[in-house]
Amino acid sequence: VQLQASGGGLVQAGKSLKLSCRASGRILSLNSMGWYRQAPGKERELVADCTIGGVKTYADSVKGRFTISRDNAKNTGYLQMNALKPEDTAVYYCNAGIVTDSSRSYWGQGTQVTVSS
Repeated sequence: VQLQASGGGLVQAGKSLKLSCRASGRILSLNSMGWYRQAPGKERELVADCTIGGVKTYADSVKGRFTISRDNAKNTGYLQMNALKPEDTAVYYCNAGIVTDSSRSYWGQGTQVTVSS
């Protein structure tokens, strides 16, 4: 099983980016899917999470600007980021709880988001 994140890049403040995270392999069930980020010198933090039932959680710093979604048929999750700020600059990682012949958490490789002022 692999998680492949994509969609990062360099944008100006106020602009938007959409991240994608696709799970591939022998997947029986894709449970929770979330996005984390880690800025230089800081700890990794939760940005947003979406359960298999569609319950969504957001960090206070991104509420109203970011939207997490998922397409279960495609085993893919998304993070729509609007009104980006320089403080959103970080490496963004996707994380998913995946059931194969067991259930465990998987991490994507990270995608860099840089927001210039």
